[in-house]
Amino acid sequence: QVQLVESGGGLVQAGGSLRLSCAASGRTFSSYVMGWFRQAPGKEREFVAVIGWIPTYTNYADSVKGRFTISRDTAKNTVYLQMNSLKPEDTAVYYCAAGGSYSSSESDYDYWGQGTQVTVSS
Repeated sequence: QVQLVESGGGLVQAGGSLRLSCAASGRTFSSYVMGWFRQAPGKEREFVAVIGWIPTYTNYADSVKGRFTISRDTAKNTVYLQMNSLKPEDTAVYYCAAGGSYSSSESDYDYWGQGTQVTVSS
């Protein structure tokens, strides 16, 4: 069992930056693939980024590539999402998730956090 708690969301102006954190409980954090997803109002939840068991393996949605960076700190059982050059269309609730497959599909993730709101003003 893994429990995930996101933090770091907030209100930021377009062009600004935020860093989201996701703290994981449990001693098996390093055995999980970690992903970030987001859901904007009235839209379905979508993939943002994933990081593998080996932190050099990362993948991003085209919409955030070059602006967002996912990373993980195994010693702290935490995964991060550094978000730069934010745009109003990045406004959403951001969720972290843990799973066993290096995947961009929601169905491959077994554990989810409660989400953190990110709002980007124009």
